[in-house]
Formats: sequence, C-alpha cells, structure tokens
Amino acid sequence: MTEHVLVINAGSSSLKYSLVDSASGEAAATGLVEQIGEDSSHHVHHGPKGEWNDDQPIANHEAALEAAVRAFETQGPALADVDIVAVGHRVVHGGDRFAAPALIDDELIAAVTELVPLAPLHNPANLEGIKVARRLLPDLPHVAVFDTAFHQTLPPHAYTYAVPYEWQEKYGVRRYGFHGTSHAFVSAEAARLLGRSPDEINVIVLHLGNGCSAAAIRGGQSVDTSMGLTPLEGLVMGTRSGDVDPAIHGLLARVAGRSAEETDYTLNSESGLKGLTGVNDFREISRRRAAGDERAQLAFDIYCRRIKKYIGAYYAVLGTVDAIVFTAGVGQHSAEVRAAAVGGLDAFGIHLDADRNARSETFASTDDSPVAVLVIPTNEEWQIAREALTVVRQS
Repeated sequence: MTEHVLVINAGSSSLKYSLVDSASGEAAATGLVEQIGEDSSHHVHHGPKGEWNDDQPIANHEAALEAAVRAFETQGPALADVDIVAVGHRVVHGGDRFAAPALIDDELIAAVTELVPLAPLHNPANLEGIKVARRLLPDLPHVAVFDTAFHQTLPPHAYTYAVPYEWQEKYGVRRYGFHGTSHAFVSAEAARLLGRSPDEINVIVLHLGNGCSAAAIRGGQSVDTSMGLTPLEGLVMGTRSGDVDPAIHGLLARVAGRSAEETDYTLNSESGLKGLTGVNDFREISRRRAAGDERAQLAFDIYCRRIKKYIGAYYAVLGTVDAIVFTAGVGQHSAEVRAAAVGGLDAFGIHLDADRNARSETFASTDDSPVAVLVIPTNEEWQIAREALTVVRQS
C-alpha cells in the first residue's frame, strides 16, 4: 500500500494541509482554511471530487483542523481508507538546535517554544498546529520539519555577524536562513536533471516567490544563504525590503519618531515591491511595467539587480558553479526576471537560450553553456513528507 504523509502548515490565521504520496510526491488532496478567527473564514478542499468551498466562521486552529478532517470524510479521500504513516509539520524556526527533522514530543515542543523570540510571527502558529493535530490524531507519529535546518551546514564565518559576540551567545543573533525545504528539494532535483549525485555539484538556488531567498549549495550542503536572523534579510521580496542599512532604524527614530517595532513592521509588511509600487503581486507589476509605468520598471530593475548581485557573490563563494536554479512562483514563471538576472553574465559561463527561457523550459540555457540555467518547480510538501517518513522509519 502507498505510504502517505499528512503535511500541515499552520499560519497565524490559516491552516494549509496536503495528503502526500511519499513515493511520488502526488497529493491525494490539498486544502486551505483562511481567516481563522474571523467571521469571513474560507475553506477550500481539492480532492477526488474536485474543488469544494465552504464559508462559515472558524474560531480557531482546532476548529480548522476538525473542518479539514470532515472535508476528507465528505469530499475524499477518507483518512481511514488511506495508509497514513505520519503527520509532517512545517516549523519555521529551529534555531541552532535542529539540523534535521525530529519526532515531536513534549521536549521538542518546549524547545520550539523557547525559540519563539526568534520567530514571533511564525513559531507560535506552528506550535498551535502541532498541539491541535496531536490531540485530533493521537495515534499517528508527528514530525517537525524546520525551514532553518538545511542551512545548519553554514560554516561559522558565513553565519556569524560582525557584532559583539555575546549577542550570539546570549540572544542567538546569527544567520539562520529559511526556505530550507525548498532549497533542499530543488538542489537535489537539479542534480538528478544533470545526471549527477548532489555531492558532486555546486548550485545557486533562487527561490523567488512573495518571499525570496538565494542559497549557495556545495555538494548538497548549504554554505551560504541570503535570509539571516529573520526572513527579512537578502533579496527584495513582495513586502520585505531585503538588505538595507541597519542604521535606518536609528535614523527614523530620530527624524520621524518611529519606534523600532514600527520600522520593523514596515520593513517586513509594507516594503519590497509593495513599498515601491503599492502592490506585491508580481503579475500586476509586470502588467504595469508593460504599460510604461516608471515605478513598476524601477521596482523590476531593483528586484533583478539584487538577484544578480547575489548570483555574483555566491559564484565567488562556490568557486565553480554547475547550475543556477530558478524556482517558486516568480522564478518559475517570469522569463523576464530570469533574463534580467543572468543577462550579461556570459563571462561566468552562463548562456541563456532566449527561446527556451521564454517557454520556461526546464533547461533554459544553451546546450553549450558551462553553467546550466534550470527552471524547477519546488515541492516543499513532498520534501516535508519524505523527511517525515525518514524520521519515522528511523525511530
């Protein structure tokens, strides 16, 4: 019988779930409960019977997961008829304690709770999803898969900030990196497409969605990444600024009377593409740019320039590069971004094929390009399912 993993991603006001075939990566069903705790909660379930929608108030995460279980029963597939071997939970921040997925027990929950100050917007919601799922599905093993774990192979000179060393020792101030499940999946898939083992190649992965990050991966291990202590650092994103001068907090406190919390919120939620254009939907920015909107063009140029800077930096870190991989919504679908990001880098051995790139083919580079340019859809749910299954088999 096919082994399935129920993958759960609990956000502050949402619950995303997917029943994944651990061998093929295919989802028997997926669903999303949004606006939890509001009068306008929305639940969509995609199963064997097609798309099913339900709009009614959902008070909390427990009610959301109960609604998901009911949807499986009425819309399929019934959970009792599926061989579910584990529940895999996405947990955003594992700090430096978790370099691999781990079986969830009371000790792990306590450890993740202690890490809440590092991810106050994410870990509490992840913990709530874990606690609810363990109550409702007590007979299944539950596994935590951490966004930060893949980047725990960064060497000290890559994860240490040039700040008083006691900040790292006392407060955990260091680079952690995120999108680890995506970078792990995509880099392994790149090796497969190149017909080589992951430990034989060097790749630069560009995860470009509403959140964006770059990673330098040598021999299957992350050696540098653009996100840092939080997901704010690095590339320009939908609503996050990415790299800015850290003195901006002090300046705005002096000249605008803004608190650190206010500036932090703005840099995370009102900056990036949204700050530059008023919208964070890259498709809308592309439409405006095509219509001659100067601010949309500027936003596009800033966005792509930052990506190109990281490609150059990570090329220097790795020394040699076998592939540059574009993934996630923008990375996978925007030929213009890919062209702008690698354009002019022929001296680095990066030769883009314009026609292949326009069609978003898997190999978007020329046949004779020393560095392959790949377009690979990410599949974080499958990666979580595989990692959860590995933990269960080893326990």
